[in-house]
Amino acid sequence: QVQLVESGGGSVPAGGSLTLSCVVSGLPWNSNCMGWFRQTPGKEREGVASIMLSTGGTIYGDSVEGRFTISRDTSENTMWLQMDSLKPEDTAMYYCAARSGWSCSTRPRDFNFWGQGTQVIVSS
Repeated sequence: QVQLVESGGGSVPAGGSLTLSCVVSGLPWNSNCMGWFRQTPGKEREGVASIMLSTGGTIYGDSVEGRFTISRDTSENTMWLQMDSLKPEDTAMYYCAARSGWSCSTRPRDFNFWGQGTQVIVSS
């Protein structure tokens, strides 16, 4: 059974930083991509960043490129999202996810396994 558990959300002022963590267990052997997504009420889930577990290759959404950094440690089954220069529009529920298969993307529909989410609030 696949489990993904996020932590690290909270409230920060604009310009501040937060680091989200995702601990994963039970991933299928052919899972090679994990990602961070976010969603606000009434809006579609948005891909923030994803990372290939084998190579560390990354993909970022346009709105976070240069401000957020995704990383992973496969020995610790953990993925992080370092978020710097936070803006009020970054306020959302953040989810970590994993997908079966070798390729990677930031499309929510490509991901099979999801965590419960952690809330990030950025005040102006």
